Amino acid sequence: MDFSVGDIVQMKKNHPCGSNQWEVLRTGMDFRIKCVTCGHMVMLPRPKFEKSVKKIITKAGANNES
Repeated sequence: MDFSVGDIVQMKKNHPCGSNQWEVLRTGMDFRIKCVTCGHMVMLPRPKFEKSVKKIITKAGANNES
């Protein structure tokens, strides 16, 4: 999968606040992600992040124009 800053991803496990949607804030060797519901930020190494992602919900910069 190809991830970029601003993507909203769905993780396999829920955050304790109940949400499983996270916004990607930083990519590279480590990923910084922020919980969409409560705003908690977490840094994960790339292999753990890629293994934990279920799907990309929204791509960054996706325009819904016709």
